Parts: sequence; structure tokens; C-alpha cells
Amino acid sequence: MDQLPIFVTLKGRKVILLGSGEMADAKRRLYERAGAVLTDDEQADAALAVVALEDDGEAAAAVQRLKARGLLVNAVDRSMLCDYTTPAIIDREPVLIAIGTGGASAGLAKAVRQRLEQMLPARLGQLANGLFAARERIKNLWPEGADRRRAIDAALNPGGTLDPFTDHEAEAIDLWLDDPAAGNLTGLIELKFQSADPDDLTIRQARLLGQADAIYAADNVPEAILTRARADAERFELNNFDATQVTGLTLVIRYG
Repeated sequence: MDQLPIFVTLKGRKVILLGSGEMADAKRRLYERAGAVLTDDEQADAALAVVALEDDGEAAAAVQRLKARGLLVNAVDRSMLCDYTTPAIIDREPVLIAIGTGGASAGLAKAVRQRLEQMLPARLGQLANGLFAARERIKNLWPEGADRRRAIDAALNPGGTLDPFTDHEAEAIDLWLDDPAAGNLTGLIELKFQSADPDDLTIRQARLLGQADAIYAADNVPEAILTRARADAERFELNNFDATQVTGLTLVIRYG
């Protein structure tokens, strides 16, 4: 990973924007949408700067001056000069999904964004806001953090009560809290892996590893696979497996 994806709060903060024309206008719209106050004063008290100058020499000189002041600089269409890049964004406020390529191809990032846009419900942000508003009720129902995490994971499972890829009605969270067990993923599931490479995991296998409460693994199951499981999931040797002790979501894992 050559870049660290972060979300920066810019509301009311100054950002220096140098340049005019189509490139600068696109950046202006993006930063103003995030609440930034844009200025073309190079000496302004700012944390970030955007250089959208057409001339390569002028752009490189401006970047050098701004970096000398300690600012993080985005140089439009000049990835080698950038301290940071701006991603393609899917906005389901407060849910934000950013797709970046490290400046390699803005077109590729846009294509991925457009594909994902079709998959994500319009009311995904409403679901996030609803969960935030219900946090006290959720804590009251599940005082223990581990129990609370399991309950939320179960509700957000594919096909679960709050599956984020389903466009829910406004009362979905209330219905879930009235009947938390509805749609819970529990019981025993057996997984068999043919490769020691964790990158070969299917989406379903990776999801189950991340949600399992207990794992019974054969001796030859690669550690690279098991590290994809939750850190607090209980681990046991497969030869100690006892089906009568299964609670929550339990995985039996074999390899080869």
C-alpha cells in the first residue's frame, strides 16, 4: 500500500487552489462540496493546496513553493508531484466510499465508482444515520461489546435484517431491534480451502472468517488463512470438535 486512505474534515478550513479552467473548476466543486474555503493566496494559512496550472514549469515551481511551506499538495494530472491524490467518490452521506489508483488512472477509478454506484442503495446513508441514532438502545440490548458486535454483524449479513445492499424502509432498524434474532447467522458451517493463499478466499469465505465466534481448524490449515479470522474468535484444534458445544457462528475448517 503506497498511500494511506484518510477522510479529512475541511468544513470552514482554507485550501489553496492555484489555476483556472476546467481542471481547477472540477477541483473547486469537489472541495467546496466538502465545505472548504478556497483561496488563491499562496501565503494563506492552510493545510492543503491544489495546483491546477496548465503549464508544466509553472506547476512544478508552484508545487515546490507550497511544499517548502510544509503544505500537502495535490498537483492535478501530475501524480509524481503529489503528496496526496483525490479519489473517485461514492457519496451516500454519511457513508463515503473512495476509490483511488495512486494517480495511475483517474479513468479506472471512475469506472469502478460507476459500477459500485449501481450496487449501493440510495438509502445507505439513512441506514448509517439510523444506526448512529439507535446506539444507546443497541448498547442497552447488548451491554457487552462482543455481543453487540455479533448482533450488528448478524443484522448486516447478506440477507440479514439490515443487509446494506438492500434498500431498507425507514423503520428497518426499529424492526430489527424489536426482533434481533431475525436473520441471524448462527450454527455450524464447514469450509474447505484448496489454496494456502488468502487472496484466493471467496467473498463468502472471507466474510465468514471475519464473523465467526469459534473456529475448529485442521492441523494443516495455513496460518495465513487463520489470520483472516477475527482476533477475538476462539480457536480450537479440529480433533477437539464437539458439535454439542456449538454456539453462535462456528466454523470447521479443512485444507486440501
